[in-house]
Parts: sequence; structure tokens; C-alpha cells
Amino acid sequence: MHPVPPPLRQRAIPIIVTLLCVAVASLLVAGMSGSIAVAPAELPDAVAQVLRGRPESLAASLVELRAGRALMAFVTGGALALAGVMMQALLRNPLADPYVLGISAGASVGALFALLMMCAAATVDGAAMAGAVTIALLLYLLARRDMRSGVAVEGGTSMLLLTGTIMQAASMALVTLMLSIAPEGRLRSMVFWMIGDLAGAPLRILPWIVLAAALVYALRNARAMNMLALHAEAAATLGVRVGAVRKGLFFVSAVLTASAVTSAGAIGFVGLIVPHACRFAFGPDHRVLIPAAVLGGGSLLVLCDTVARTVVAPTQLPVGAITALIGAPVFLYQLHRLHK
Repeated sequence: MHPVPPPLRQRAIPIIVTLLCVAVASLLVAGMSGSIAVAPAELPDAVAQVLRGRPESLAASLVELRAGRALMAFVTGGALALAGVMMQALLRNPLADPYVLGISAGASVGALFALLMMCAAATVDGAAMAGAVTIALLLYLLARRDMRSGVAVEGGTSMLLLTGTIMQAASMALVTLMLSIAPEGRLRSMVFWMIGDLAGAPLRILPWIVLAAALVYALRNARAMNMLALHAEAAATLGVRVGAVRKGLFFVSAVLTASAVTSAGAIGFVGLIVPHACRFAFGPDHRVLIPAAVLGGGSLLVLCDTVARTVVAPTQLPVGAITALIGAPVFLYQLHRLHK
């Protein structure tokens, strides 16, 4: 990683510390909230019992039960937000999000086929990952000349974007076909997966490893992403290996998207609004934008999931519906401010 200049460090540290505090607060709110609330006075002792691995009280049991889901929400939101930042840098398109190239649609085809066949949860996850990886490989094979090109002007990603749009349309056609022939008993779970749902998502270490590795890669290439975003035409002459950076951004964002979709389904808007909100609040420098987006995306999805499982408790809503209801007006407001 390149050394960070002192002025940037002085500006970045308060931002990161504040967002870390917001992230911790969101996790604590998630642990307290539910059909049975945990009082703030009970929370420290409950957390201490969970950390010791011996939850004895009802409050500690509730916190332990909710903590796994909250942590999965955080890693999923962080992965989607980071994938959004990388996709917008790759395509140089402010409307780009993790799903723009159809990778999530490929995951949906795999997952819905497994649900249609009444497969176990692990098989559904594996099928979703296989579908996402298949679409990513097809995209690379069909647009590899674009990816290898050292040209980074706006037209340089047109083949990739058009190919992704076509792959997404074809995948969604298969999804529609499966939904139309699915028995009613399986339709609800398939629709919930399509919208995005964290109910029953087990706490796993692999999404955290993927997010950590992607974050390290993104921070190491933050200066190159700045060049691609601000001085794309001259990036190669300024020492940026444009082809290598573009291929790296594509594959890393594809893996992040596949990991997030496999964990929680196709949750929308997080990868679109969080990068824009962080860019408006903290500036376009990717050295600050990248960690800010990860923390902001994770915190947002934790809070949205908390709303989804508490607003009409004990009934749980799909978290993707909450993110869309919040994300649409927020994004319109951001567009209005940008226009002004």
C-alpha cells in the first residue's frame, strides 16, 4: 500500500473512527431489537456472557441469536458497497452497481433451480455461487478484448456493459420461467430469495475472508482507481497498468457480488446508494471512499435488517424490500442535489 500523505490521514482518521462507532452502534441496536427487546441496562452483561461463550440469561441468549444474523448483514452490506465502488470505477458510470453485469441474475438462476428441486440450504448456496461464477467467466470470455485494452475512455467498457446487460436479460428470462412453473409451496421461498432475505443465513467465515481480501486489494489500487475515475485518458501515461487494473476490478467485484448474493439473495440499492452517499459526504478520493463505503454499507444493511424483522414482529419482511423503500427516495434526493 502506498504511504498516505499526512493531510489525507488527518482527514481520514476522524471519518473512519466515526463510521466504526456507527457500525458498532448498529450491531448493538440489532442485538437489542426484536419481538422480545433487550433492555439497554442488560446489554453489557449479555454481551460479556456471549463473548465468554456461556450465555446463561435470556438476554444473552437473545443477543447471541441475533448477533450471527447481524454480522452476516454487516459483511453482506460491506461487500455490496465495496463492489459498487469498484464497479463504478471500472465502468466510469455513476449508475453502476454490483448487479449491473448480470452476475446476481446468474446466481438467481442457480439458487432458484436448487429451490425448485427442493435441495438443502448448502446446495442452494453452492448453486447460487456456481451461477454467479459461470456468468462472470462468460462475461470475461465475451468481453476479454475490452478488459485487456489499455484504453480507458468511456467507450472502452461498452462491450462489457452491453454483454452484461444481455446476460442479465437471458438469466432473468430463466428466472421468470422457473417462477411460472414452481409449485405454490416453493414459490414463497423463491420470491424471498429473489428480493433478498437474511432469515436463516448462518454465520460463516468465508464471506469475511472474501471481504477482507477484496478490501486489501482495493486499498492497494486506490490511487489507480482515482486515476481511472478522474484522468482515464491519461492514466496509462501516468504509470497505471490500465488493463491489469480493470481486470482486477472486474474479478474482485464479481467475487464480492457472488459472495453477497449467495449469503443473502439479491439485495438491491446498497451497492448503488452507499458509494454515492459516501462520495457526497467524504469526497471522491478512493483511499477514503473505500473503507467508508464498507463501513457505511455494513451499518445500513444491519439497520435495514433490524427494521425488517421488528416492524411487524413476529412476521419478518425480506430485507431487500426495506433497502429498496429506503434507497429509492435517498437516491432521488442525491440525484437532485447533484443536478443542482
